[in-house]
Amino acid sequence: MMILKPTVLRAAPLLSRMMMMSSSSFSTRNDTIIGSSSADEVLKFWFEDLSPQQWFIQSDQVDTTIRNKFLDTHNKAAAGELDNWRKDARGSLAEIIILDQFSRNLYRNTPQAFAQDGMALVLAQEAIGKGFEDDLSTEQVQFLYLPFMHSESLVIHERAVELYTALGMNLEFEMKHKAIIERFGRYPHRNAILERESTPEEIEFLKGPDSSF
Repeated sequence: MMILKPTVLRAAPLLSRMMMMSSSSFSTRNDTIIGSSSADEVLKFWFEDLSPQQWFIQSDQVDTTIRNKFLDTHNKAAAGELDNWRKDARGSLAEIIILDQFSRNLYRNTPQAFAQDGMALVLAQEAIGKGFEDDLSTEQVQFLYLPFMHSESLVIHERAVELYTALGMNLEFEMKHKAIIERFGRYPHRNAILERESTPEEIEFLKGPDSSF
């Protein structure tokens, strides 16, 4: 894979710690309200304006900034109106980040947070089929692969293991996700949000560490 710029590999435990950190320690650099954004603006915001710690923690400020800057763009992506972005790696990655990541920021703790997961996964599969990983940095490729990790399909997770093994990062974190899908066939921590009834085994599982991501 051709790496366009130096990146720091982040092991899976680091991602897990990031998710559990308090949001009060972080801030975004720009809260300017704008309309529909370009793919380059999405990537600049995600990879330059935000720190890596801010990608995975819960932060009201980050959520608000994304809502102010990218809600219109997210709506267009969800409606399938950004298909012209898919002609190259950067545009494809930007659309995937909007659907896979921004959905979680915009609609945290609601069913809409996961509503675009299927579309993000299909776009990621198409991007991989076109070999777009070769035009992205390792840091960027991890977000191309995240829709696989977010899937509740064991078949998709088996493919995710192959992808993360080749990438050389976050494999351990993917294996933790895969183990949950193997055990329950879904992510139990989503049950309450999606109004799914939890089994007694899932209820017990949710009491322990590493039960949600």
